[in-house]
Amino acid sequence: MTSTITREEMPVWSRYIKEICGIDLDESKGYLIETRLGSLLSEVGASNFSELFYKARADTSSRLRLKIIESITTNETSFFRDTSPFELLRHKLIPELMDRGSKTGGRKPIRIWSAACSTGQEAYSTAIVFKELLGDLSRHDIRILGTDISNRVVAQASYGEYNRLELERGLEPEKLARHFTVSGDRWKVRDEIRSLASFRTMNLLDPYTMPHSFDIIFCRNVAIYFNEADKIRMYRNILKYLAKDGCLIIGSTESITGLCPELEPKRHLRSVFYQCKVPA
Repeated sequence: MTSTITREEMPVWSRYIKEICGIDLDESKGYLIETRLGSLLSEVGASNFSELFYKARADTSSRLRLKIIESITTNETSFFRDTSPFELLRHKLIPELMDRGSKTGGRKPIRIWSAACSTGQEAYSTAIVFKELLGDLSRHDIRILGTDISNRVVAQASYGEYNRLELERGLEPEKLARHFTVSGDRWKVRDEIRSLASFRTMNLLDPYTMPHSFDIIFCRNVAIYFNEADKIRMYRNILKYLAKDGCLIIGSTESITGLCPELEPKRHLRSVFYQCKVPA
């Protein structure tokens, strides 16, 4: 069996991957297909990438298609990845949300969406910030939704259990001891933190419905894998569910200039977030 993709196979795979998960791979990305899908060749008994493609197309159960999606999508993440968004939460966004609630004289429901949540670290990092700021979370109505295209990572996120390597990347020992419990050779998110978050499978490019709008939406380092038309489509889908005074947080190296003219950037310390423009 060969694990090298040919020049003729590459356009076929580029179109197929874009079709099933929206990721745009040009001819220079053959190595990515080779490294991430190479193990599937022997697993399904395919002698080359053309045969793997035909097997995926012929698989009426869609199991192979799902395996390809899970293999090709990037699930690189860590707790408190790029600390500035979480400092933004701690010092500005959460205090402002709580202040709005106090002005209305009741518990303001707070809704957060972690789009492309991978194995849940972003959602749980957000929950930890709420816990450290507010203490008793039962006094507040906070819900965090995590979504991802991969069934496998959504299942892991829902379980909330991680190995030491996954935890040591971005999580201080003091936070580990306070917010996790030992489960064999792994660590599990404490129930108080875990109860804030729920997870579901979702393709951000497909039409979908949400039961409510969100005060804060994280969509970090997702659009970088899409072409411009799909970036616009993704953001249009997301912005339907951004609350009128809600905040969109994207990756620190990303820009939505020209993609979402209805949004304007706001700055706080080292962080940038986006809100809907106020009509003149």
